[in-house]
Amino acid sequence: MLNTIIHGSPTEYPPLLIAHGLYGSGRNWGVIARRLADQRQVIAVDMRNHGDSPWSDRHDYPVMAEDLAEVIAHHGGQADVIGHSMGGKTAMMLALNHGEMVRRLVVADIAPVPYSHTQLPFIAAMRAVDLSRVERRSDAEEMLAEQGVEKALQSFFTQSLDLPGKRWRLNLDALAANMPAIMSFPERSGHWSGPTLFLAGAESDYVRPEHRDRIRALFPAARFAKIPGAGHWLHADKPREFEAAARTFLNA
Repeated sequence: MLNTIIHGSPTEYPPLLIAHGLYGSGRNWGVIARRLADQRQVIAVDMRNHGDSPWSDRHDYPVMAEDLAEVIAHHGGQADVIGHSMGGKTAMMLALNHGEMVRRLVVADIAPVPYSHTQLPFIAAMRAVDLSRVERRSDAEEMLAEQGVEKALQSFFTQSLDLPGKRWRLNLDALAANMPAIMSFPERSGHWSGPTLFLAGAESDYVRPEHRDRIRALFPAARFAKIPGAGHWLHADKPREFEAAARTFLNA
């Protein structure tokens, strides 16, 4: 089963499961998870091939949705779910394949569509880091900067460094091999009619007006909101605003 980080104790609300995006981990969501845990138990997972979860050659949305379903089954059988980017696509697939397991769904800055860009240059940048010379995270950040990685992403990526082990807590080979599947989204004919919030960063172009027909076909109860001043990593750019929007929707 996926590695989980548990915040808080069970309450009258269902637990909240948080699925992070590509190159992230459950630890990235610690501040928001702890704050939301004042009302419910929060379960932040490390997705497969990330953090302390098992590595696998397979990395696509149907199998990642089964990973989340296993965690929810272990924690009572139903949960509210927040998913960001890759985690958002996984959460959507979970709702479509196991609708009874999801009570409310928050999809953070992603749509159920294929994207034409690639994240492979970041894998190349991480591979270029000479881990034998890394003693502190700042060492790795300097090497990532030499590869053209912007400051905010340097800090984000190095959160997945195992400094004592001189290794990445990311299965870079599997993520590279599965990048076409990660950037895509499987064709689906069914739908999930539960309450769904598509929460986007106002400065991001990941969720576009032309995506709305596809979103509504799969999630007919979808609602849309944007967080001003936030980009794709909206939970990091505006954590308080993200928390407030998620809390309001989940408690409605």
